[in-house]
Amino acid sequence: MYFGEEDRYLIELVDRKARQERKSRSAVVLSILEEHFEREKRIGEVLVDLGAVTPRQVEEALELQNRAKGARLLGEILLERGFVDERALTRALTIQARFKAPAGQKRG
Repeated sequence: MYFGEEDRYLIELVDRKARQERKSRSAVVLSILEEHFEREKRIGEVLVDLGAVTPRQVEEALELQNRAKGARLLGEILLERGFVDERALTRALTIQARFKAPAGQKRG
């Protein structure tokens, strides 16, 4: 890869974070990208991004959730219908939880 002089400060920030977290540069870059793309997404969107479910399956599960007046979690419904397996749901929940702000705290 080629990085210009104007990119040097970003590379230094990534390298510093990599040393602090004892990760490779590429692992740090991937975690930054994951956060950027997944930060504001709902669980259904994350599952679609992961290729674990189709948008239509999420729509169907959301319809069932609406009929239950929100009394059931979307992930529960997706599992029950066989649209997603536990491993994919756990992965999506982990991604989602990583970027959720604690209750009462706004994200900057």
